[in-house]
Amino acid sequence: MLPTPSTATAAATAAARRARRDAAVRAAVVRGLLDESDSPVAAFVDVAGIGESAHALRAAWPPELDVLHAFAAKANPLVPVLALLRSHGLGCEVSSAGELAQARAAGFPPERLVLDSPVKTLGELSTALADGIAVNIDNFEELERVDRLIGTAPPASRIGIRLNPQVGLGSIEAMSTAGRTTKFGIALTDPGNRERLLDAYRDRPWLRWVHVHVGSQGVPLELNAAGVSTAVDFAQEVNQERPDQVVGIDIGGGLHVDFSGDTDSPTFADHVAVLRGEVPELFDGSFRIVTEYGRALMARNGFVATRVEYTKTSGGRRIALTHAGAQVAARTAFAPELWPLRVLAYDRDGRPSRAEQQVQDVGGPCCFAGDLLAQERLLPRLSAGDLVVVPDTGAYAFSSPFHYNSLPMPPVHGFECTRDGEVRFTVLRAAETVDEVVARSGGALTR
Repeated sequence: MLPTPSTATAAATAAARRARRDAAVRAAVVRGLLDESDSPVAAFVDVAGIGESAHALRAAWPPELDVLHAFAAKANPLVPVLALLRSHGLGCEVSSAGELAQARAAGFPPERLVLDSPVKTLGELSTALADGIAVNIDNFEELERVDRLIGTAPPASRIGIRLNPQVGLGSIEAMSTAGRTTKFGIALTDPGNRERLLDAYRDRPWLRWVHVHVGSQGVPLELNAAGVSTAVDFAQEVNQERPDQVVGIDIGGGLHVDFSGDTDSPTFADHVAVLRGEVPELFDGSFRIVTEYGRALMARNGFVATRVEYTKTSGGRRIALTHAGAQVAARTAFAPELWPLRVLAYDRDGRPSRAEQQVQDVGGPCCFAGDLLAQERLLPRLSAGDLVVVPDTGAYAFSSPFHYNSLPMPPVHGFECTRDGEVRFTVLRAAETVDEVVARSGGALTR
């Protein structure tokens, strides 16, 4: 059976992604970016892949709709990465003063920023409201704080309230944000809350947005759509009494990433198709829309590469010890059953390994037994000096490292492949030095 155009396109995208990755690994070895002594671990960002992902996101939504795609900065807050996403027409969703500063350093204007957090400080709220940054209020106490900050003057910011639609959990509870007792937002079905929220909108004409986010990894598209539908229903209820008060719906993000291969499934287009079927009112032009995708935009567009330092056998099992582990892939080390990552074997020259397949563990440098990238994995036999590549780590991995054992942050290199086969690298974050490790641990305070 011939593949459908969408299947063929997805396969071609995946093949191009693999080819760029292989070229980048080989070029990194040639350029000394994975030197066995000085730089045995490094991270890489696929610049062309970012453009492809941003284009796929924008193309999935009807052009006649007013949609701001605000990248969730938490997924990869590296300033050059944020700047790349901005250059492709995206906005930015931030959840802290640090992320806001990073987004501003990347050049995002206030009107393309969204501030979310369940624990915004008075200072964070004051700054956002003064600068015209969109704010999603998390709870009734925060609403009272915003009341005091706004006073009688109409706010310049787009302001809404985050609802917890309480539609249920996905397969990863920690990543689901619409359970009965979830910490985020105002629980819509708790006794009295819906009426209290309607009163809040009735009394505050400047509450013109509604925010909802059902969760991310492990959340089915249908569950996501159920949460969005709840938000749209609430907005329509407000507008029945006060026509056109609610002008926008922030639907959050939450597109699941399949880490088992290079092909995107589900896609942004899949998400939009489910939303069209379940929440057609979202597409009739009544509301402006904000999205907050993070992992789905960046996971595929980054990988970690590390040298194998040693190998050993323990209890009959071969173990390859590398310089990448929990410090660059913490979720996989601590919950491998929920966050499995592929591990790819390359030879010491940076070419895909052709060694005989063998079941083996791939361990990291951290001093606890669970610091494993892979356990009992069938891979080409790894030897000292070979390379291990961990794809799909462009989100929530090397960009926000775990500082266990005071391991330095690895360098991050952006790469682009030219038409003539050359790979060009750009430093996106320099390798952290040991002196910088000492400095961030308070070293100067003893002098």
